[in-house]
Amino acid sequence: MIDGVLVTPLKNIIDERGCISHFFKNTDSDFNKFGEIYFSHIMPGAIKAWHCHKEMDLNYCVVAGKIKLVLYDSRDGSFTRGGMMELFLGPQDHKRVHVPHGVWNGFKGIHTQTSIVANMATIPHNVDEIVRMSPFDSSIKYDWGIKHG
Repeated sequence: MIDGVLVTPLKNIIDERGCISHFFKNTDSDFNKFGEIYFSHIMPGAIKAWHCHKEMDLNYCVVAGKIKLVLYDSRDGSFTRGGMMELFLGPQDHKRVHVPHGVWNGFKGIHTQTSIVANMATIPHNVDEIVRMSPFDSSIKYDWGIKHG
């Protein structure tokens, strides 16, 4: 685990008409504040990484498809500095993942169709508060390939 990362199982309400999938309520114990909600569409096999926010906390939920979400803690003073987390998210394992600012994150589409990731961010998007790196930058030692066996 990485300090400040929360993984919350979410509720699906299913009947013969379809499904309601919960994401966030302002009464949830981990609700901080609302900045904006956006959806990231990711093609099969595509990697969207690495990025780190200086101020924005992220709250991810996958509404279609499946992704591999990878988190890396490089925060000075964090007792989990150098720690990495790998999570697999999709509607069949419905969860919300809270990623605190300062934690590097990225995801890979691992479904046969486009995956859709919802993010409820704590502040509106600001291009000046995000730092980006290539998914293959050697400063984060992670192999995005399939791990067999």
